[in-house]
Amino acid sequence: QVQLVESGGGLVQAGGSLRLSCAASGRTFSSYLMAWFRQAPGKEREFVGAISWFGGRTDYAAFVKGRFTVSRDNAKNTVSLQMRSLEPEDTAVYYCAAAYQSTYFYTDSNKYNYWGQGTQVTVSS
Repeated sequence: QVQLVESGGGLVQAGGSLRLSCAASGRTFSSYLMAWFRQAPGKEREFVGAISWFGGRTDYAAFVKGRFTVSRDNAKNTVSLQMRSLEPEDTAVYYCAAAYQSTYFYTDSNKYNYWGQGTQVTVSS
């Protein structure tokens, strides 16, 4: 099992940047595909980006448009989401998620085994 705890959310102006972090417990962190999702009020949870077990591959939702970067440090059991050029439409609760031994970049949240509690990101116009 793995437990996930996000941090780094907050209020930022449009055009600004934020870096979210997700700390994972457990000794098998490198066996998990890690992903970020987000959920805005009244909307379904949506895929943001994901990174493979050792960080060699990443995938992103189309709306990211090169603004976000997912990275991981397996030595520290952390995964990060660097967000730049933020827009008010990026306002949401951001979640990190883990899929055990997955080699496929699922965009379906049901494919992920573990979730953090979420961190709020608010982008003001």
